[in-house]
Amino acid sequence: MNERRGSGVSRREMMKGAAAASLGIAGAGLLSSATVEAADRPSIDHLIAKAPAGFKPMVVPGKVVKVTKAGDFKSLMQKNQLWPRPEVARAMFEKGMTAFTGAPNAVEAMKKFIHKDDVVAIKVNGIALQALATNFELILPVVETVLKLGVPADRITVYEQYPKFLAGTRIGRKGYDLPAGVKTATHNNKNHPMPPVRIYNGIPTKYCRFLLEATAVINISMVKDHSICGYTGLLKNMTHGNVNNPQAHHAHNASPQIAMLYNHPIVTSRARLNITDAFKVKYDRGPLDKQPATKTPYGAVFVSTDPVAMDRLGWGIVEAERKKRNLPSLEHAHREPRYIKVAGELGLGVYDLNSIRMQTVQA
Repeated sequence: MNERRGSGVSRREMMKGAAAASLGIAGAGLLSSATVEAADRPSIDHLIAKAPAGFKPMVVPGKVVKVTKAGDFKSLMQKNQLWPRPEVARAMFEKGMTAFTGAPNAVEAMKKFIHKDDVVAIKVNGIALQALATNFELILPVVETVLKLGVPADRITVYEQYPKFLAGTRIGRKGYDLPAGVKTATHNNKNHPMPPVRIYNGIPTKYCRFLLEATAVINISMVKDHSICGYTGLLKNMTHGNVNNPQAHHAHNASPQIAMLYNHPIVTSRARLNITDAFKVKYDRGPLDKQPATKTPYGAVFVSTDPVAMDRLGWGIVEAERKKRNLPSLEHAHREPRYIKVAGELGLGVYDLNSIRMQTVQA
């Protein structure tokens, strides 16, 4: 993903300009040279991942595939209406993968992103617990597809921030087991074996072990309102879900922090594939699900390699659901997710809606 950045402007200059634009003149004083220091590069170069020799992962800026399925929402879901039917989630995932890549099946599609010699980390999201987490029914076919292309089970880790969040995905609960040998883990904001880097405002920050040990990351997130940053999706799942001090990066709606934390080469060198679980959408009072009435059925799965484009679309979904209910826009609620625009300015993906190409297919 690094190749998307323009060669005429240094990385540090881009971060300064984008971050200052996000904060406005009043916040520009925060952006001293220490603020936007990318990293002590000589000390962390060994932590930047490299793809297996000769392998070039597929990257398509601005492209997003949305998968739906015929029938009403109830027909997509299990009897409890909380979780999708396994065969539905699998079919939607497989359709998204083949539509995005043009490959004949999900395994051949996954080979566009993951090599059999990769060490694969799969970052899920379970902070809202079982009623609004990344669904096990979607995680399982992703894991099985990675196994089928030849990655050994002991080189695959599905992980989250805390045990409670991982349990939200139902992984490990009775009847919800991953294939034998696949590892699960939580970092608990304490398992970050690297020297600190100062990416924003001179704050020493570390990324977690399971990200660092991987050569490739599959990011499986959701579409949700967030009480601090306005919207939480792919970008935030890879930043505040991986660093040791997420609370230190929440000021002024976590913008530009989310964009800057994602922009670090420790993240960008590993980010390969994005799967967005949008069976349900949280349009207000997120990211938790303490008020279940503020989530709504949506019945979709998205596939992308561009986290900015997908988060831009996800933000739009949240805004549309808010508008239906006469809720203020996130801007008027003082929670506009400006970090998504900053991420686009940093070259992490496509922000302009006119340049985003969404293909809708049916499983």
